[in-house]
Amino acid sequence: MIRYQKLPMIASTMLLALLLAGVHSLAAEKEVVRYVRFQAGKTTAYGIVEGDRVRQIEGNLFRSWKPTEVTHQLSQVKLLVPSRPSKVLAAAMNYKSHAGEKKPPTEPQFFFKPPSCLLPPEGRIVIPKGATNVQYEGELVIVIGRRAKNVSEERALEYVLGVTCGNDVSARDWQTGDIQWWRAKGSDTFGPCGPVIVSGVNYDNLLLQLRLNGEVKQKEQTSQMIFSVPQLVSFASRHVTLEPGDLIFTGTPGQTTNINPGDVIEVELEGVGVLKNTVAGAR
Repeated sequence: MIRYQKLPMIASTMLLALLLAGVHSLAAEKEVVRYVRFQAGKTTAYGIVEGDRVRQIEGNLFRSWKPTEVTHQLSQVKLLVPSRPSKVLAAAMNYKSHAGEKKPPTEPQFFFKPPSCLLPPEGRIVIPKGATNVQYEGELVIVIGRRAKNVSEERALEYVLGVTCGNDVSARDWQTGDIQWWRAKGSDTFGPCGPVIVSGVNYDNLLLQLRLNGEVKQKEQTSQMIFSVPQLVSFASRHVTLEPGDLIFTGTPGQTTNINPGDVIEVELEGVGVLKNTVAGAR
């Protein structure tokens, strides 16, 4: 995929040449690039992770940008939800291990989560009043890189900026009792996401793990997804126009259990990092 924007500073002769030419090619570079959206003081910006520092960029990460001379210590910035999506889609039953005895779907089954449910790394998941059966769902999350409408599976990755970690928090009592999943899946704080967007890895062969208070509860390769990243992006784009920064939660593996105030949840995606959140009860 050719993206016409400038590269971050990466120690490679070929990549430096591309930087000087002002061309950014995710497909050609074969390098892992880690993007973050962060806050440092009064500044909110996107940046590129370089070791233990973040290089601030100028411009629009999803269109045209260039690296600046400004860097920040990674440990000193506040990481935000990695993008500001116009919409958040989520795939239901995309692992056979989660579907259990139910018949696997023959095509992707999406539902919407409102952007207002998104929660940054280290944020607190709040169990709403009246919800008695709230559970975690560790997932790989696709970050759309440019507008996608009716794209083919063969070209779908050209529209993906990268992937990040997500937790599709779900109130099971509301999920089974309500007609729609608007609060079961979309209550405030029910969409933890982050910490970084990573490109240059094989999205369909990463180890996904979720730990609850340090104990591994979910562990499966994304290669076990029923529908791959290209299939999900292509199918979704046939029905809704995907905009830069939009997110697609790709489904959760295995079984899930309840979470309670005081719990610590970590979603780890191989090559991406760890999304860590705590749990609190509603006041």
